[in-house]
Amino acid sequence: MLSRNGKLNNLLDSREIDDICRLSPQDAEFLENAIQKLGLSIRAWHRILRVSRTIADLAGRQAIEKEHLIEALGYRAMDRLLSRLRSG
Repeated sequence: MLSRNGKLNNLLDSREIDDICRLSPQDAEFLENAIQKLGLSIRAWHRILRVSRTIADLAGRQAIEKEHLIEALGYRAMDRLLSRLRSG
């Protein structure tokens, strides 16, 4: 990630996310549907793409794949659940 971006994925701005975290049309549609069903924002979309990019990097993959998106969405769902448990 450092050789590609010159910085960590969590520091990517929205323009860099668009360039570095490109998805196939099918994967973009999958993520869009998941975001809508979960009621998440564009900010969450960017966060999920950053995490997915990191997961793909750790797996040694050039492209973000559906499995990386699913794992990142799982982390997001866990974060929301933990937030509810803390406040409840």
